[in-house]
Amino acid sequence: MSTEVGGLRERKKARTRADLQRHALRLFRDRGYAETTVDDIAAAAEVSRSTFFRYFAGKEQTVLYDDVDPLMAEAFGEVPEGTPLLSALRTAMRTAFERLPDEKRELEEVRMDLSRRQPEIRAALREAFSVGAIAEQLAAGVGRSADDPEVVVFAGVVVGGRLAAQEMVARSPGSSYIEALDAVFARLEHGIPLADLPIVGTPRSPLADR
Repeated sequence: MSTEVGGLRERKKARTRADLQRHALRLFRDRGYAETTVDDIAAAAEVSRSTFFRYFAGKEQTVLYDDVDPLMAEAFGEVPEGTPLLSALRTAMRTAFERLPDEKRELEEVRMDLSRRQPEIRAALREAFSVGAIAEQLAAGVGRSADDPEVVVFAGVVVGGRLAAQEMVARSPGSSYIEALDAVFARLEHGIPLADLPIVGTPRSPLADR
């Protein structure tokens, strides 16, 4: 019985946390991030300010909170054994987002946009989605160590793919980050673009210090 009660309590907490995030993202979308306060979010969710702080340390944490990750993990586990790793990641991502209700999918786009534009959120995500962090997540799935050079390089490709998708969206306001990331992964399935293209002239090295 105690296990059942504990499980019910955790589900209720998860619903409250998700509800607070939903109201926060709606307000950020409609009013703007800077213009929205913690009190605004608490009022919209019909909870007290102290209740808000039981779930989030501040309004930026409502953007950093990612409840799509469990769906991604579930979808990744459904990919047939033997599927190439990059294809598996792409399939899991598309499956997870296709399972989201329409509003949740729309608010995820808001969350991704804020993750790109707000410096404090962008900095926090850089640590959460570092090459090392991604390597740790991938290692078990491929039966290798997180220190394996090939795992580290692949993790770098994933991180670079996310950054490329963010840049594509920044250059095409109103476009979908989810679709952009899928397009990046689709290209990478066929190899790294331009990797074998001969250079023309004497371009500046992208590895040079700026």
